[in-house]
Amino acid sequence: MKQFDERTTANLDVVLDEMCRDLPNGGGDHETRKLIARKLLQAAQQGKKTLGALERVARRALQGILEGRPA
Repeated sequence: MKQFDERTTANLDVVLDEMCRDLPNGGGDHETRKLIARKLLQAAQQGKKTLGALERVARRALQGILEGRPA
């Protein structure tokens, strides 16, 4: 797995926590969180490392999960 700088790692953590905060059980189930995290990592590996870009990716992933679309 690719290593990220401290800022990117912090952005990934913040966005994942923010997206999962309002899910049931204080963060949703493990699978939901894992799917969002996977999408965030893929985006960061493609160069999308800013908070805004990662938030958009996480929102789309969460929306897809909630609507029952494949992740």
